[in-house]
Amino acid sequence: MMLQAYDFYELNKRHKCVLQIGGSDQWGNIVNGTDLIRRKEKKQTYGLTTPLLTLSSGVKMGKTEKGAVWLNKKMLSPYDYWQFWRNTDDKDVLNFIKLFTDLDLGEIEELEKNNKDINKLKILLANKTTAMLHGLKDAKEAELTAQKTFGDKSMGKNLPILKVKKSIILSGLNLLDLVLQTKLANSKSEIRRMIKNNGLKINNEVVADESKIINQNNFDLNNNMKISHGKKQHVIVKII
Repeated sequence: MMLQAYDFYELNKRHKCVLQIGGSDQWGNIVNGTDLIRRKEKKQTYGLTTPLLTLSSGVKMGKTEKGAVWLNKKMLSPYDYWQFWRNTDDKDVLNFIKLFTDLDLGEIEELEKNNKDINKLKILLANKTTAMLHGLKDAKEAELTAQKTFGDKSMGKNLPILKVKKSIILSGLNLLDLVLQTKLANSKSEIRRMIKNNGLKINNEVVADESKIINQNNFDLNNNMKISHGKKQHVIVKII
């Protein structure tokens, strides 16, 4: 709490920040910051809190298991942003459409009455939210990439890319070391669990051997290889 108060103090001192905004659960931290600034700098600062966004389960909407959902495309690609919304829990879809898109409430009510295909609603949510942030072009490309990846089982377009030097591939690269670089998992033990549960695939084929060595034969004519965790997480490994 004190560190967050000091953070507000430093922002005020260095960047003249006078307003801190946060969820209602951050009220105490924000007030501590305004008090610290008043005591040390004799300045008036302000706090603004909003009701917490919660899921249907009542849990606070926060970071995903992979980390923060960044708005900057350099931190999170439009495709990954689209996928975040596409993977919304069935019970939260309509509420999220109301909260995070600019669709008219009357139109949303019609969707609720007439559209029983929850996956179409998820795609609508993903398209609308991505278009609002990154533009219609990126939203359409993300949808097309998902269709190709999951429907056609092809490489797709705009998937995250990991570039690996040809010399490393020619020498042979251990599967665990490669997957760790893709960020599909945070540790080798996690990758082993993925393999044990048949959750890791290379070019849509289940990987059963954790000691597998990746070489040139695993890549297509364009020097691309797809590594997948389950049905929703994919990375293209490209030889450079």
